[in-house]
Amino acid sequence: MASTKFYGTGRRKSSVARVYLVPGTGKITINKRDIDEYFGLETLKVVVRQPLVATETADKFDVLVNVHGGGFTGQAGAIRHGISRALLEADAEYRPVLKSAGYLTRDPRMKERKKYGLKAARRAPQFSKR
Repeated sequence: MASTKFYGTGRRKSSVARVYLVPGTGKITINKRDIDEYFGLETLKVVVRQPLVATETADKFDVLVNVHGGGFTGQAGAIRHGISRALLEADAEYRPVLKSAGYLTRDPRMKERKKYGLKAARRAPQFSKR
């Protein structure tokens, strides 16, 4: 029954999450580890579960995630984006709920590149009069 697997790609900063939704009991597995084992902060676990809570499908799907790149916060945002997209594939009627909550929007904010003559993107060398 391959047709009961819903897929969504989520991105945030430099993180990319490949998310699969399978009908189940609500277990979330990230990189073959349980969500509680993968994320230490409770806020990140809440961020990941937000689309499922908004659509009241927290106990209907098992979530399988492969995520790489970036830090924990970026990865959590990418997973949220991916889950939202996969839920749309499962049922298009979730769109207004997810859209109004802002879970379908790809966050465009990225790290600004370092410029020559500066120490970082905007950090200038320290000024000394003498």
